[in-house]
Amino acid sequence: MEAITRWTFGFIIVLFCGICQAAYLSPEYLAVAPDGKTLYVTAATSNALLLYDTTNGKTIGRWQLPCHPGGVTVADDGTVYVTGGYAEGALYELDATGKVMARVETGHMPLAPVVARGGKTVCVLNRFDNSVVAIDAAARKIRSTVPVLREPFTAALGAGGRLLFVANHLPACPANGNMAAAVSVIDMANFKLLKHVMLPNGSTGVRGIAADPDGRFIYVTHMLGRYQFPTTQLERGWMSTAGLSIFNGETGEYVNTVLLDDVDLGAANSWGVAVSPDGKHLVVAHAGTREISIIDRKALHAQLDKAAKGERVTDVTNSAADVPDDLSFLANIRRRVELGGDGPRGLAVVGDRVFVALYFSDALAEVRLDDATLKSVAVSLGPTVDLSRDAVRRGEMLFNDATKCFQHWQSCASCHPDGRMDGLNWDLLNDGIGNPKSVKSLLLSHQTPPVMGHGVRASAEVAVRSGFKYILFSNTEEQDAVAVDEYLKSEQAVPSPYLVNGELSKLAKKGQKIFEQAGCMNCHSGADYTNLQSYDVGTLLRWDKRKEKPLMDVPTLIEVWRTAPYLHDGRTMSVEEAFKSCDPEGVKELSPEEIKALIEFVLSL
Repeated sequence: MEAITRWTFGFIIVLFCGICQAAYLSPEYLAVAPDGKTLYVTAATSNALLLYDTTNGKTIGRWQLPCHPGGVTVADDGTVYVTGGYAEGALYELDATGKVMARVETGHMPLAPVVARGGKTVCVLNRFDNSVVAIDAAARKIRSTVPVLREPFTAALGAGGRLLFVANHLPACPANGNMAAAVSVIDMANFKLLKHVMLPNGSTGVRGIAADPDGRFIYVTHMLGRYQFPTTQLERGWMSTAGLSIFNGETGEYVNTVLLDDVDLGAANSWGVAVSPDGKHLVVAHAGTREISIIDRKALHAQLDKAAKGERVTDVTNSAADVPDDLSFLANIRRRVELGGDGPRGLAVVGDRVFVALYFSDALAEVRLDDATLKSVAVSLGPTVDLSRDAVRRGEMLFNDATKCFQHWQSCASCHPDGRMDGLNWDLLNDGIGNPKSVKSLLLSHQTPPVMGHGVRASAEVAVRSGFKYILFSNTEEQDAVAVDEYLKSEQAVPSPYLVNGELSKLAKKGQKIFEQAGCMNCHSGADYTNLQSYDVGTLLRWDKRKEKPLMDVPTLIEVWRTAPYLHDGRTMSVEEAFKSCDPEGVKELSPEEIKALIEFVLSL
């Protein structure tokens, strides 16, 4: 019952934090009414939906929601749909007054509702169930379910609504080879998976997707980690770049990937993306650098077509294969616009105006595309935000702030989205060069020292300060490091999708007993399931052994269900394979049925 007690306590803490953060709105996702006059804005930390008048530039309403909102969309008839919640997430249908007309249970942490088939179907992504559901809008029930890869985050319809493009947030493959997130393509005629299309090697942190007005092209935003290089320098994208991948909206085929950075200035943590109604402009929000990119879409495709033909486009690009490495590809066809607010995430284009949700500023930024100066105006959505007295909120902002990095290439969140991990292997300099290791989740890092794969940092406090110096290549004030510490210490575990009504399943309860009997608790003990020690469990590789007496830190098992790939080198995507790699004494004697029960328990933590 220890796991359930911990989950209950964590849930109470989440509720308490929600109450404390109620003063913040945290605008995140936007949806436009059919007439373009009303903008619906999700307020993530206030469990609300704001109504913004695009004509007068004012908030005209606030609808309180029964849960944390994870997405919003509006049907052609004006019906508003909001997704929200965690383990018992649902799709909510709202009327013109904000009243909940229907609630359809969908899955774990539903996101990004998409209205399809002329309003007859609403598609919802269940992030932690790794699935997409099609809901009959009239009957208000799930009609079909399609499994996808890993943490589906956002989706868009292609030409004629025939294909649904689902962007998976993280890679779903071992980290000791080529690794990348993928886009899952679903055939809407029979709601069946058509294919998974891999993004370029190193792609992770997928956040945004959009279609052009005709659905002929689909645009996906993500980070593009250059993990195969030692992390000795940042300039010219040697460590991390911001990618925009293009797909054919009619066939589902991958077209190419362009970089959103400049040669000497990163555009980290790309998030929302949208195309103007006239199709002329492609707009991308950069959550890490407080700006947007406005791209000449016609010129973009003209250059991509030239590269596809093997024609010279820039000093770097002479073929399609050159494009994903060309930091100058957008040089003359894109403008970067500073927004005057922090944390741009979702965005929408209404006529000739771009609206951007500023998560940490509790504001909307507005930029007029027909204004030659492209000046941004920020409109507050609530009381003035003062972070000076709130270390947790300020730490979260700094954690996501790439302007703290040399040349703005990345933030802490680039490798640790949501404070977790990006699914890649990185060769950091804290224990020498040539021994890459899988990125670890930062959940409970401050409570379970030492940290890093080999435990080379005595505490997470030391690691945070070293991260600013050796990964962001910048100096930071102590008060900023303390704020990041406080944010990470405040992070709470998300209830496992393996729990049943918040409780261990019958199989998991059996596995809990086996966990104790097999001796797993010798190392994974206490409330955090780690004894804070280090061991050689037989997984060390030749480059690990160059270090004198190399040992691996015992990780917490809390939230292990979402921390794949497993083991320090990310060699496996399953807990079962991790068991086989370690071959622990108490486990190798277990029957297949007992192994299954043990895994069920571990994945329920």
